[in-house]
Amino acid sequence: MTVSCSKCKKPAITYIRYNGTHLCHDHFIQYFEKRVKKDIKKQGKTQSNIKIGIAVSGGKDSITVLHIMNNIFSKRANVKLHAITVDEGIKGYRDKSILPAEKICKKLGITHHIVSFKDEIGITMDEIVSKNDELGACTYCGVFRRFCLNTKSKKLGIDKLVTGHNLDDMAQSILMNFTNGDIKKLARLGPHTKIQPGLVLRMMPFRTIPEKEIALYAIINNLEFHDAECPYASQALRGSFRDIVDDLEFKNPGTRYSILNSYDGIKDLLLDKFPPANLNKCPKCGEPTSQKLCKTCILKKRIL
Repeated sequence: MTVSCSKCKKPAITYIRYNGTHLCHDHFIQYFEKRVKKDIKKQGKTQSNIKIGIAVSGGKDSITVLHIMNNIFSKRANVKLHAITVDEGIKGYRDKSILPAEKICKKLGITHHIVSFKDEIGITMDEIVSKNDELGACTYCGVFRRFCLNTKSKKLGIDKLVTGHNLDDMAQSILMNFTNGDIKKLARLGPHTKIQPGLVLRMMPFRTIPEKEIALYAIINNLEFHDAECPYASQALRGSFRDIVDDLEFKNPGTRYSILNSYDGIKDLLLDKFPPANLNKCPKCGEPTSQKLCKTCILKKRIL
């Protein structure tokens, strides 16, 4: 039996469990894009003569956010878009995901920059994993990826860096930091309205969009993306929190929004209690750090 859209009589293509609506092709796109544009506005005014960097891995979230940002800003002469891909050096995974990133950038006429762990850090993720360090692959990868994105963005003169973090990611991060007792890190979660010297402002247009809705939007817009999980993801603690959030969402639709809204409600209080630390320049690389050496240089010293 064909189910009609809750807003018109056309056949529905999806059911939004957390608000009980069926949506057709056109109304789903409208529903999706309206929320993204609303969140972009909430995350700060886009001034004249601005450069926006978009972190593009080649997966559905990053390809879709690049598509959306291009639709919104490509016709504005005072806004320049740059795509930045971090190549961690994971054979059979990242080399394949770079292909759709290159393809869409060429199609949209967006300058594409690739920055690699090998060039910037001196070692690939595959080489790091082969050392069997007790810290695990994801610890190194997260720190080095942030380093590469921040340093490349500064070299390009990027004013805002867009990432494809979605509602699932946000709910998992909030729950994970709270459970781990890392309240200072919880207070620093993006997006940012203000940023400290040496760091690039982060934007997250998809922070209120569920992962499955992004996938559907990408498919119906014929966006080509790399659909595979990192071979080292099984080592990450985040997987456990993903399962917890997914289970809660299945039993009580809207749980992800409740987690995010609760966080947004206390974020200002967290920032008052845990204000940004005073940062100094790392003597080795010049990146901002609250310690004697930045985390990147500490980890490099450990493995190189």
